[in-house]
Amino acid sequence: MTTEPRRILVLECIQEVSTFNPVPSGVDDFDVRTGDEFFAAHQGNDTEVGGALAAFDAAGVTAVPGFGAWAYSSTGTLRGDGFRELADGFLGSVRANADVDGIYACLHGSMVADDEADPEGYLLAETRRIVGEDVPIVVSLDLHGVLTRRMLREADAFVCYLTYPHVDFRSTGARAVRLLLRILEDGVRPVTARVTIPALVRGEELITDTGSFGRLTRRAAAFEASDEGLSAGILISNPFTDVPELQTSVFVTTDADPDRAATEAMALAADFWAVHETMVQPLMSLDEAVAAARATADGTIILTDAADATSSGASGDSNAILRALIEGGYRVRVLAPVVDAPAVAAAVAAGLGGTVRTRVGGQADPGRFRPLPFEGIVERLGDGVYRSESDGLECQAGPTAVLRNESVTLVVTSRPVMLHDRSLFLAYGQDPKTFDAVVVKSPRCEPQLFDAWAARTVHVDAPGSTSANLRSLGHKRCPRPIFPLDDDVTFEPIVEMYGRRMPAADPRPVRTVA
Repeated sequence: MTTEPRRILVLECIQEVSTFNPVPSGVDDFDVRTGDEFFAAHQGNDTEVGGALAAFDAAGVTAVPGFGAWAYSSTGTLRGDGFRELADGFLGSVRANADVDGIYACLHGSMVADDEADPEGYLLAETRRIVGEDVPIVVSLDLHGVLTRRMLREADAFVCYLTYPHVDFRSTGARAVRLLLRILEDGVRPVTARVTIPALVRGEELITDTGSFGRLTRRAAAFEASDEGLSAGILISNPFTDVPELQTSVFVTTDADPDRAATEAMALAADFWAVHETMVQPLMSLDEAVAAARATADGTIILTDAADATSSGASGDSNAILRALIEGGYRVRVLAPVVDAPAVAAAVAAGLGGTVRTRVGGQADPGRFRPLPFEGIVERLGDGVYRSESDGLECQAGPTAVLRNESVTLVVTSRPVMLHDRSLFLAYGQDPKTFDAVVVKSPRCEPQLFDAWAARTVHVDAPGSTSANLRSLGHKRCPRPIFPLDDDVTFEPIVEMYGRRMPAADPRPVRTVA
């Protein structure tokens, strides 16, 4: 007698939001795909779903394409109608495939809608309501996700990225699949201990190859790979997603061993707290950054503008560093990206090779930035569609123009896109190595992309909705007190226990232990 292969529904909904970005996002900011197109977009690419598909193939399991949506960039708070449309698609695919053996959900953890502070929790709760108690659900998350109690109650288990900058997208999806199959095939019963820590962190110590955070994530990975472990990780959350449960979460999942899970989670949380004060990003003022650029005579200086990082939720229309360079008399070759649809329209009207007189920046977030007058040549025009060098996914920046004058080259897009690598620059013929200064709108890029060859990298204290100067942002909803927003923050660890598949004698789904 032949046995039909397991059928696993695959779902995706990924967005990271800065609630400090005044520009709302909508469905048009997402690449939405279903059916075969959903899997085709990920097959062979360096994404969680790509890794999951490879793991399903290796295990002889049938992956069922459900609903896939990922945002072209991190953006502002999602409009309520946009979230409802995405949720309808996501949950519609669950209803259409409710007879599957299990579900893998690729989420992020830092999505926020106008009328829903915990969209991922909502999606998981509604999914659980549709499929019932017996279908296992395993979720993958970005380590910048906010792990909420509702999420923990509704899913069987979680895995998260263990690297920063993130280089383990594909392996994270594969880890989620292996855990899901262990539930189905081996009968493991995940029980998760979670400890929350009152800290929002940034800075060099988070680089997992070199910083203290990496020692902790490697320890989590080692426990996950051990005979006793099923999953473990540290979600430091996105500090720009100001929601009621924003904080750092340590979680450890074992096979029906709550005591071991609690012991490991407490130890990992204690070790994180011991070094949390080192996890602050030193910043250089705009004037100091200009002085540093003027002093860099040989090679390229990277001016990191994490305050306007579209990979963290910013609007992308900051011209603060560019303005400071111009006003500071810096007259050598500068390369910078900026979001400004009217400037692109002016470039299109001027035509390729024509002279454009326009203003750049300050269109989306005028409370922080003022439009900057710019006159130059229209060097390139394009539709803004290109492939990311990081994961192979298609990016859609909208109509795009390269504007150049005697010292400044701008790659101007109509909409924000992820800028955590060189893809946008290279797609429009701009090699960062040929410039004296490059504005990079990402808090962290893989070293080989910029830092490994640049003469110097400085992190600039510019204004913006994703500033590492966290006290400048004005958090209102997250738990307080919390580091570094408040002084003299104390940590009193509490273990929360979650286990959907534990025997009836054990409390389900939550037990809280001091």
